[in-house]
Amino acid sequence: MSAIRLLVLGAVRQHGRAHGYQVRNDLEYWGAHEWSNAKPGSIYHALKQMAKQGLLHAHEIAPSTAGGPPRTEYEITDLGMAEYLGMVREALTNYDQKMDIKSAAIGFMVDLPRAEAVALLNERVRRIEEWRAAVTEHYVPEEGPGQLGHIGEIMNLWLHTADAEAAWTRALIERIEGGAYTFAGEGEPFVGILADGQENPYATQERHPGDTV
Repeated sequence: MSAIRLLVLGAVRQHGRAHGYQVRNDLEYWGAHEWSNAKPGSIYHALKQMAKQGLLHAHEIAPSTAGGPPRTEYEITDLGMAEYLGMVREALTNYDQKMDIKSAAIGFMVDLPRAEAVALLNERVRRIEEWRAAVTEHYVPEEGPGQLGHIGEIMNLWLHTADAEAAWTRALIERIEGGAYTFAGEGEPFVGILADGQENPYATQERHPGDTV
């Protein structure tokens, strides 16, 4: 699974229609340029590729009065929506996803019904526990360093990471079941995108030739 595809689809969906610079600006606003591969070039490439694949519909907009090439606005298609929601569901369930994919899925989990999000996160915890049980059939954490030398610390790292993620996920489930956040079908969602003309305090200074895309 590609984190950039998930992030770009989610950003376009939240806008309804968005051009490349808006998508880039939103991802920087979310800090995604720090914890994922959401760099300018990859964002514009993903937009064009997903338009070719039918996940996004590209609208050509007339050039500005100042001149320059036409700007393209993108809109998610039905196929793109199915792809997007499928990616969110998979990333919430599979605990062994990379951190950028996990982070993107948590950011978009409210696009699912509350009960479904809870069910997916419970499945995530179940899979973590299943993995831990399989590992500890052959490895005892307390004996690791002595039994395997310093290599045992690798196993300790994996187990501690899995335990921490399971504990965090259980706490998240508890918050969601307690009514936290606004999920699909419950009313106006949290607005996590920048309005047109709103300054992005986290924007990078670098600009990319594709900013007009």
